[in-house]
Amino acid sequence: MPHRLDPLLDPESIVVVGATTSGGMGTRVIKNLQHGGFKGKLFGLHPKNKEALGVPCYPDFKSLPEKVEHAIFAVSDERLEGLIDAAIEANVKAMSIMSMLYLDEDQKPYLKDRIQSKLKNSDILLCGANGMGFFNIEKGVWVNGHFTRPNHEPGGVCIISQSGSGVAGIIDCEERINLNLSVSSGSELTVGAEDYLDYILHQESTTAVGLFLETIRKPEQMIKAFELANEKKVPIVVLKTGRTERSAELTVSHSGGLAGVDDYYNALFERYGIQRVSDMDELATTLIMFDQPYELGDGNMVSMHDSGGERQLIIDIADQQGVEFAELEESTTQKLEEILDPGLPPVNPLDAWGKGLGDADQIMADCITEMLDDPNASMAAIVMDRGPLGVIHEEYIEEYMKQANDRTGKPVFLITNRQGTGAHPLVVEATRKGMPVLDGMHSFLAGVRCLHQYRDFLNRKDEINVDLNADKLKKYQGQLQKSDFVSEADALNMFFDLGLNANQSKIIANEEELVSTAKEMGFPLVLKTAVEDVYHKSELNGVYLNIDTEEKLRSSYKELQEKLPGNALLAKMVQSEGVEMIVGMTTDQQLGPMVTIGFGGYYAEAMNDAITLMPPFSKEMAKNALSKLKMKTLLEGYRGSKPADLDAFAEFASRFSMIAVELSNQVCEIDLNPVILGNDNCIAVDALISLHQQNK
Repeated sequence: MPHRLDPLLDPESIVVVGATTSGGMGTRVIKNLQHGGFKGKLFGLHPKNKEALGVPCYPDFKSLPEKVEHAIFAVSDERLEGLIDAAIEANVKAMSIMSMLYLDEDQKPYLKDRIQSKLKNSDILLCGANGMGFFNIEKGVWVNGHFTRPNHEPGGVCIISQSGSGVAGIIDCEERINLNLSVSSGSELTVGAEDYLDYILHQESTTAVGLFLETIRKPEQMIKAFELANEKKVPIVVLKTGRTERSAELTVSHSGGLAGVDDYYNALFERYGIQRVSDMDELATTLIMFDQPYELGDGNMVSMHDSGGERQLIIDIADQQGVEFAELEESTTQKLEEILDPGLPPVNPLDAWGKGLGDADQIMADCITEMLDDPNASMAAIVMDRGPLGVIHEEYIEEYMKQANDRTGKPVFLITNRQGTGAHPLVVEATRKGMPVLDGMHSFLAGVRCLHQYRDFLNRKDEINVDLNADKLKKYQGQLQKSDFVSEADALNMFFDLGLNANQSKIIANEEELVSTAKEMGFPLVLKTAVEDVYHKSELNGVYLNIDTEEKLRSSYKELQEKLPGNALLAKMVQSEGVEMIVGMTTDQQLGPMVTIGFGGYYAEAMNDAITLMPPFSKEMAKNALSKLKMKTLLEGYRGSKPADLDAFAEFASRFSMIAVELSNQVCEIDLNPVILGNDNCIAVDALISLHQQNK
């Protein structure tokens, strides 16, 4: 089906502006188009040349024999603006600009801004600027100013990179990956990563997508693309820069975009099943693994080795990557005992190299086959060392892997302990046949983690079974819109009214009201300052706990008024031996509301043990997040204590996430801290709401 990016990525005609034979960018662009097999009409523009590498050239756009769909600019930035004006006048629909759009003595609005404005006003599609173009391998359109390897074969993997040369090493060197499209999106003046993602998700050949992101410029469009990927069950692997504060700072200056808080990106990726990796090796390896033809089974990984020491090594690295090994059925271990040489334990991971006699290859092949055939095995790894001069042992592929594939229909991966096999003809051939040979356990195990997480994401039941009262929401949205301050008491009472278990409280203006309210509530009580702009009450000694008599109440109130004169808050003292948790919402200017859940209380920031999720989310997602907390053992029952009521907290967090979304236009930040989580309930005892500036 036609796509709006067709004039850019699959045009019927192209003109190369600056077509030369002198070896510059104009030459490289023409050679790439010819080598890629461009089937459309190809022209060149040059003030003097009549032809370039067999391509007819013309002095300007007006001289072209027909209208051209796509213009590639291979000229200096000093000449660019006038030529773009001419291209717009010639009704060009798409352009590619690989230069930086920078002039030494430019004035505001700068060249980049001027060109962006011209293109947007003309609805012209642009790849770039400050990128390397694209290779549409499937369509035979190679619009790129740099040479690549000559042996690309059309495949199912797509790579979109905001970095110009960020993934060039994968595209240009990794023969195990067959691409349908690779794009260097650059500054994304009119067409961004989300647009390219939408395009390739509408290509039937697409099997997996790699993203190298510095930022997300159009979050709503990117989320729609993620949803489309989920619908089509196309896995997306992302390498996102900006994890550290320094990296994020450089991202802003480099890309012109906002890096965003890394936790927020993790929440976005978790929500839509996007698999995040840490470096180029992991990105390439994971894409190869997703592109293999065998279906991942239930359960976890099995692995076979020819070294006991390397078996121990994979256990250590797997623990770092969060990869689990399959528990073998008793029937499987019995079969292994019959196959293995004496003295080798039938365990996973398995050291199968015993005496190394003539039947060693058959033993190894039978062992990995039986392990992979176990119902608890999802996939298999055969870990090996390369032979002398880097040789790959062919029997590992033709005997071990093939036998296991044929019997089980599950994926098998051959892993070398060191880098350097990628260009080996046997490796490339085997990988393309569905028996991938990969380098390095770290990268491979990152891929294993991604495959299992994506499988579990597709199987995840993410139904949100929470009903919110629409009339109450509308009431509070209106109140918050008109407010410039929300007291703790009002916040707690609002959340209670919206269905959260929150400790109701009341604002006290004088001692008489204090005593009468206390009689209504009953002891024990909590007394706090309710003075505006006092957020850390405990640090100012503005909180009195366990008040159990009227005498203590009056004296506490008197002390409080001396220190912090003004309104006070009175609430029931929550009697609980539970764990102090936090549930909060912040608003990211790129991605919108985000909800954080984790351990709270006075030391919340010091402990820093929390997970951020993109709301709204289900009870199941909340429970899954709790399982990732570093101190989760405190919730499971510790040193004789009863386990916390995780279901109650998960329901609380899920309802809060829906409320946070509904109030996000009025509220920029919410802190429920602490939320007391006991063994049979949870309750919010403190609340802080910050409003958007436009409300004030």
